[in-house]
Amino acid sequence: MEIQAVGTSSPKRQKWKISFYRSSSSISTKAHQLQKPQTAEPPGEFLCPVSGSLMADPVVVSSGHTFERACAHVCKTLGFTPTLVDGTTPDFSTVIPNLALKSTILNWCHKQSLNPPKPLEFSSAEKLVRASMESSQSKGKAMAVSEKELIRGVKEKPSVSFNHAVSELTRRPAYFYASSSDESMGESSKVSTPPLQLTTRPSCYSSSSSSSSELEPQTLNHPNSNEQEDYFVQKLKSPQVHEVEEALISLRKLTRSREETRVSLCTPRLLLALRSLIISRYTNVQVNAVAALVNLSLEKINKMLIVRSGLVPPIVDVLMAGSAEAQEHACGAIFSLALDDQNKTAIGVLGALPPLLHLLKSDSERTQHDSALALYHLSLVKSNRTKLVKLGSVNALLGMVNSGHMTGRVLLILGNLASCSDGRVAVLDSGGVECLVGMLRKGTELSESTQESCVSVLYALSHGGLRFKGLAAAAGMAEVLMRMERVGSEHVKEKAKRMLELMKGRAEEEEEGVDWDELLDSGLVSRSRFRLGYGRGESTGNSSEF
Repeated sequence: MEIQAVGTSSPKRQKWKISFYRSSSSISTKAHQLQKPQTAEPPGEFLCPVSGSLMADPVVVSSGHTFERACAHVCKTLGFTPTLVDGTTPDFSTVIPNLALKSTILNWCHKQSLNPPKPLEFSSAEKLVRASMESSQSKGKAMAVSEKELIRGVKEKPSVSFNHAVSELTRRPAYFYASSSDESMGESSKVSTPPLQLTTRPSCYSSSSSSSSELEPQTLNHPNSNEQEDYFVQKLKSPQVHEVEEALISLRKLTRSREETRVSLCTPRLLLALRSLIISRYTNVQVNAVAALVNLSLEKINKMLIVRSGLVPPIVDVLMAGSAEAQEHACGAIFSLALDDQNKTAIGVLGALPPLLHLLKSDSERTQHDSALALYHLSLVKSNRTKLVKLGSVNALLGMVNSGHMTGRVLLILGNLASCSDGRVAVLDSGGVECLVGMLRKGTELSESTQESCVSVLYALSHGGLRFKGLAAAAGMAEVLMRMERVGSEHVKEKAKRMLELMKGRAEEEEEGVDWDELLDSGLVSRSRFRLGYGRGESTGNSSEF
């Protein structure tokens, strides 16, 4: 600072000029300190493929892709099937709330000091979808998203949940994305990393033994994939158990975040070496072998190769008799492999359904979650639906719904079973109509997604003809449906309206003299035995026990 006297015409007054000087370095330092921190770009898996914005209400469709709910409903309503970035096409026949991803997005917004995203309005979603349809027609291609979205891609995170997650080399924290009850499913999970979409990721974290988690494999920087393959095959066949375990941990770390490595290392030689290790008597070897297989199964191109290499039978053995941690990874592996439509029938034939049903009652919530998702995707195939009905799954699944255990996911499985004739008969015989109507009577106690799932299952059962009409009348379903028609979502209202029309037809038939009491009791079981909780395992051969 410098002070100078400045002369004036008046001898009695003098002006003073004060000058301030700042160095360029101090100015830049102050500017740096005052600079507002930049907000991080949201991970690609947080963005809807159609709208390109953060998802406020993410849902998973039948094919495993994740969309904003409004976009998924508009695509289904308009019959528009977009082609996504990876070249796949989604199936909008079923919509599952992705609560894990929703809570992770909210956590990310909180950490970034951002307001949570607002649900997209139906009208706005319709404009976006129609714009995509027009763009597709003009270009002669079935494009679901804009060019900007196509080149954005999905950013992979190395430490993400295997909603399904790539395996981690540190012991997993005690949290679970999918809750075991309808109420707790909406709670925010205490996680530091986001899940990836269900198309390529199952939902549990893979972890290796804590004693070996600090090892740094020498093969991570091998420039040649053939050298890496030779190295792992040699080490995995070593007679020294510690060498085998170190090689498996190295393989897990190498395939944890490198997509190109997962593809290059998924060879028949390596898979053959892993096959015998999956059923090893050494717990650490078994856990790391199955977890490494989970990582390899993340890539779509690997899924069929893994199944054709004969790895499903040893995975099934782990599901039946492996350690608790190995079973978690095995459920994740089956879920990941079941995402490929060409694997669904083979996995069912190879015996995965019975242990998956049993593991729905596992002490591990991760195992319950992955087994439920695996059963959902496997039950999309008719042959597997028939097997599940013969295994007595219906009574057990309805029991879980009645008890509030994993209600949302169990209803999705029941929806698949109710879509075939054998499944409809089994659900009707096991008191499914009364159970679901009773659930809907709870009203606001249920989440919107659970109400929608209940109505969807009832709608599938409504194809059961006269028998369904009698059971629906006995359960007082018309009153519940009229309320759902007033307060439900658009899809719920539509299905409720159709079922009410069906019930109206029943009333007209009553006037013509149809004896509904006789019809109701003309099935395999009496009216009283339709109720859940009566003679578990008595009525139709559908045992309530897994």
